[in-house]
Amino acid sequence: MQALVKHPLPLPGSLAMSLVMEQSLSPGLYIVATPIGNLGDITLRAVDVLRAAGAVACEDTRVTGKLLNHLGLKKRMIRYDDHAGEGDRERLLALMASEPVALVSDAGTPLISDPGYRLVKLARERDIPVTSLPGPNAAVMAMTLSGLPNDRFLFAGFLPNKAKAREDALSELAPVRATLIFYETAPRLEATLGAIGAVLPGREVAVARELTKRFEECRSGTPSELSSHYAAHPAKGEIVLLVAPPSDEPAEDVDVDAMLQAELAQNKPSQAAARVAKATGLDRKSLYARAMELK
Repeated sequence: MQALVKHPLPLPGSLAMSLVMEQSLSPGLYIVATPIGNLGDITLRAVDVLRAAGAVACEDTRVTGKLLNHLGLKKRMIRYDDHAGEGDRERLLALMASEPVALVSDAGTPLISDPGYRLVKLARERDIPVTSLPGPNAAVMAMTLSGLPNDRFLFAGFLPNKAKAREDALSELAPVRATLIFYETAPRLEATLGAIGAVLPGREVAVARELTKRFEECRSGTPSELSSHYAAHPAKGEIVLLVAPPSDEPAEDVDVDAMLQAELAQNKPSQAAARVAKATGLDRKSLYARAMELK
């Protein structure tokens, strides 16, 4: 992560105010958003809560330890990640019933494609107070940078690893009339762009990466244009991938026959027509008739 300053941030308020907050912060769970890159993006309220918390539940104690050290804080850290079990949750729930516990992720807002929702659900069921602090979020920041329609958007997390499952997920989302937002990794970027080009033809795509850092970029274009660029300039860092909503008019450059033939290799004509209809917005009956001719 890149910091705006070399020394720990000055903690807000006077020492007396800090002591009062440490005494007055009620027991419960506090969901604290952390910087996604630039350490200067942490909020004053987040610093206050981290300072006053009795413990910090985090994905990786090494990552969170660097942030706490930057803020000049020493806190008890408890690992809570995707591999956490029922026993781990019960210990945290017992702790937050008697003292304030902060929940953080490695970067950004906890629970957004990160562990934590089971913990929040159980805390609410047991009437343990839950407080969420607003702060950095990569998906929302990428949406604001992309220039894609933002009146409606759907965050869909990570796409599946396997090619067929990835294409099925994209086909399911094809008719959604909203900008689609995914998280992606650099090694999978080209394969995912290829799948978007095949399943969602004619859509504008944006790739946002290294957000809030020195080499931040948000590049848009067709899947093939972006794939060519990143083949020549391999992407690094964490990526947010955005796909424009379907157009009211089917794209003129869509090769319907090629799409149908690709689908017919694995599906019946009726299924192939349905999948292409979802992706293009074309009439399903007409597509079925053409699929029968190609078959």
